Amino acid sequence: MGIFETMRVSLSGLTAQRLRMDVISSNIANVETTRSPEGGPYLRRQVIFQAESAPPFATLLSNQLDGQRPAPNASRGVAVVGIRTDPEAVREVYDPAHPDADENGIVRYPDIDVVTEMADLLAATRAYEANVTVLDALKSMAMRALSIGRA
Repeated sequence: MGIFETMRVSLSGLTAQRLRMDVISSNIANVETTRSPEGGPYLRRQVIFQAESAPPFATLLSNQLDGQRPAPNASRGVAVVGIRTDPEAVREVYDPAHPDADENGIVRYPDIDVVTEMADLLAATRAYEANVTVLDALKSMAMRALSIGRA
């Protein structure tokens, strides 16, 4: 895997983890939201990742015939395929004085565990930092390679 391919993989990870951190932040901010634009309580969101698909066989064959030999199982990066919500993840609280209470006095809140969200946020932050470290290492290697040519 070349330096630019490695950079592309790391950049895809940065983009995916940044979106994940945004979604987690939104979940934490809306932990008590009983009314959303879609109607009903805010629903917890989760980002769904998928490994980017390999190029078509014809491209791989062409590269092989041209003398390029990529690793057969080399990673292609990560892509966000969607953001999932769970309409069943709602907790009901009896509070007849609440403006969003139904006729039985039940208020529907999002079932969001702040501790779980913070743990997910920490994991996303660490993954983001790891990708930044990879990019810094690539930059350092490229600068060293350029300095060899100057000597």
